[in-house]
Amino acid sequence: MKIQVLIGSVREGRTAIKIAKWIHQSFERQQWQTIELELIDLKEWNLPIFAGSNSPMSGIYNQPKQQAWADKIATGDAYILISPEYNHGYSPALKNALDYLGKEWGGKPAAYVGYGSTNGSRSIDQIRQVCTQLGMIDSNAVVEIRDIFSRNKSEEFEANEFDEKALKAAFDKIIQYVSA
Repeated sequence: MKIQVLIGSVREGRTAIKIAKWIHQSFERQQWQTIELELIDLKEWNLPIFAGSNSPMSGIYNQPKQQAWADKIATGDAYILISPEYNHGYSPALKNALDYLGKEWGGKPAAYVGYGSTNGSRSIDQIRQVCTQLGMIDSNAVVEIRDIFSRNKSEEFEANEFDEKALKAAFDKIIQYVSA
C-alpha cells in the first residue's frame, strides 16, 4: 500500500514542507512494514494552470505533464492533502493539481491536514467538497493545526500531543479504508 502526501503549498518559506517532514517522521516511528509513504511536492512538479482542451474527467491526457502527473497519482492507494488556508480557502496549487486529473483520484481515501488562521478548517472544508466530486473516499480524517503562527518559528514543525494523536488517527482511518 502506498500513501501519497501532497504538499499543497509552493510559496517560498512555506510551512507545508515542514509539516510534510513531520508527517514522514511520524510515519517512520509507526514502523509499518507493508505501507509506503511518498511525499509529493507540488513545487517540484510545477504544474502549469490547467488549460487542456479535454476535460480531465474524460481521461484523455494530451499534455505530457498531465500524463506524467496521472501516472504518478495512479500509483497511490490513499492521499494526505496538506494545505494552508489562504483567504478562507485552500491553496490554488493544490486545487490545480486536483483538477488536472479525473479517474486517478476515484475510489481512494483521503485525509486532510490544514493550518492557518482558523486552524485550516475552512480550507479543509473546501478540499473535501472537491475531493468528493472527484470520487475520492472521505475518510473523515482531519488534522487541524492550531496556533501555527506561534509554533512555526524554527526550521522544523513543532507538533504537540494533539497533532500527534490526530495524525495517528488519520493514518489509521485511511489504512482501514484501503485494507477493507
